[in-house]
Amino acid sequence: MLFFSKMEATANDFIIIDTIDNNFLYDIKLLSKYLCDRNRGIGADGVIFLYRSKIANFKMRIINKDGTEAEMCGNGIRCLAKYIHEKYLNDKKIFNIETLAGVKTVEILNNGKEVKIDMGRPIFSYKKIPVFYEDNKSIDIKIENDIYEFFPISMGNPHAICFRDNIEQIDLEKIGKIVENYKYFPNKTNVEFAQIINRNNIKLRVWERGVGETMSCGTGTTAAVIVANKKNLTDNEVNVELKGGKLKAIYDENAYLIGEARNVFEGKIDL
Repeated sequence: MLFFSKMEATANDFIIIDTIDNNFLYDIKLLSKYLCDRNRGIGADGVIFLYRSKIANFKMRIINKDGTEAEMCGNGIRCLAKYIHEKYLNDKKIFNIETLAGVKTVEILNNGKEVKIDMGRPIFSYKKIPVFYEDNKSIDIKIENDIYEFFPISMGNPHAICFRDNIEQIDLEKIGKIVENYKYFPNKTNVEFAQIINRNNIKLRVWERGVGETMSCGTGTTAAVIVANKKNLTDNEVNVELKGGKLKAIYDENAYLIGEARNVFEGKIDL
């Protein structure tokens, strides 16, 4: 019998498994594929496992629904931060969570309604992202009769950002799969299509590596805002409209992500 919490942040949904007081012996990648199955399991975009940490207040690991492990997840860490705050740290509004992309500082805002994440500094070096391409150059990918210009960046996990005038017309199922697995991205990549509304507002569609199109992506949101700011398309504080709702990203050397996180339900499942 496994106990879990189901949470969502701008409709990006996660299963939280708390291992702190449990003798947890499951293969987390196989378990995650089963739990994320929306027909036979619980259903989610990913599973977040909560652990004790030797270098921070807590530690998280996030497994995508296909069983691959992600370095970081902006929406997922907001969900986990809300869970931690309500279960373990009711009086503490600022604390740290260890991730594969480093230790992230989280802050609980508006009486627990919103969570602010210090996403750290972006990585522009193609060698570190990694990208097999000439550093600091955009990547043109021809798909059928169109050429898409992508800008690689990492927020601890890899992203490729493309700016288009009408992102709703994009066949994200087709293009997302091609770009995610393109030859220049040895670890695959997340793919974001951004539409500039004005200097403080953009729209975004997301194809997540190992997941597919999702309603929202926190690291993708910050990555898109940073690239837009670097290209002087927006200011450094931007509201981002996604299919699952709205987020705010701020870029000032470090990147910050602000948005809601919500408990959906708790339960237990036989394994």
